[in-house]
Amino acid sequence: MTEFRYKAKSGVGRDVTGVIAANSAREVRDILANQKLFPISIDAVGKGEINLSKLLARRPPGREIAAFLHQLAELLENGVPVLTAFEVLAKQTTHPLLKEAVTDIKEQIADGHGIDEAFESHLSLFGDLTVSVIQAGAEGAFLEDSLKRTAQFLERQAELRGKVVGAMIYPSILLVVGFLVVSVLLVFFVPKFQPMFETLVESGHPLPLVTVSLLWVRGFAARYGLIVVVLLFALIIWLRVQMATRRGRRIMDVWKLKLPIIGPVALNSATAKLCRVLGTLLQNGVPILRALEISSRSTGNMVLTDAVNKSAENVAAGEPLSKPLTESGIIPTSIMTMISIAEESNTLESVLVNAADSLEQQLSRKLDVMVRFLEPLMLLIMATAVFYIMIALLLPVFQMTQAV
Repeated sequence: MTEFRYKAKSGVGRDVTGVIAANSAREVRDILANQKLFPISIDAVGKGEINLSKLLARRPPGREIAAFLHQLAELLENGVPVLTAFEVLAKQTTHPLLKEAVTDIKEQIADGHGIDEAFESHLSLFGDLTVSVIQAGAEGAFLEDSLKRTAQFLERQAELRGKVVGAMIYPSILLVVGFLVVSVLLVFFVPKFQPMFETLVESGHPLPLVTVSLLWVRGFAARYGLIVVVLLFALIIWLRVQMATRRGRRIMDVWKLKLPIIGPVALNSATAKLCRVLGTLLQNGVPILRALEISSRSTGNMVLTDAVNKSAENVAAGEPLSKPLTESGIIPTSIMTMISIAEESNTLESVLVNAADSLEQQLSRKLDVMVRFLEPLMLLIMATAVFYIMIALLLPVFQMTQAV
């Protein structure tokens, strides 16, 4: 047996923590459910030696896990025995962590363990959503459909993540190029003009204010540039430490939602993730309390996570899901109206998936608008910086020419 540390909420909303010895996290959830406790987190208490190679190895990308689940579903659908299917996939898989996990799952199934238990032993690799959907599919005898739906979900998530990363590549390149151009001008070009500026001052011709400001900026960068860089790194480390705490993440997420351009994009992204994950889990037969527990951790925004956790408490008490979400004021009114009506008509899972499709389309449009705004903004900033340096360097030359 393994010891699991859990955090749960009672029916009256009180936090309960403790340690339970069980064979799996699923067994811990069953024990907590019998005690009328709603689990928030369940983590295995670490034992044994730390495998350094596993810590350093990168988790396989979502697309690779999605491809594995698709292939597994197709093999099982075509009548291939489970052990044979995993043996074939173990040979085809190239990613070391995934290959090791597939081999271990095959061995566990050969030893008599259920496929859901075998996947649960690799929870950190496959994630809560995949493991929970496989558990529900194995119990409800629709495992192949569950695997396909989960694969489709992971592919959509990878595609959306790729769009976000791709949208930020060009503005990031402009930022780096602009910084390098300004740095080269300050380090190499400004010092070549400095003797002429000193001669001009000695001859009784004061330097223009723009030139004085440029020399001050250059001098400040030469004296304190390293200190500024160190302070920036310290600030980044401090922010990362704060982001590791619940309070720090919540403060950061609140401010993120208030930003003029980034805020709506972040909100759409978090809401789309919530709808997609919750809808996918419910479609695959995962109980709603467990589905809310998983989806609350997938939003990427603590403000929305808190609202979902409060909704879970409502559902556990027999109240509707939509009330706390509406009161939070975070999710768009149109989406909340759809969820409220879907609860009454018992079509919540399909409405959530449709809402996720709509939100992802809106997110794609907002990303396009953001990139179109950022590209000229970065070009304008870069051009302004270069123009400022050139004017500061050439204006004294023009004055000296006029004086001669």
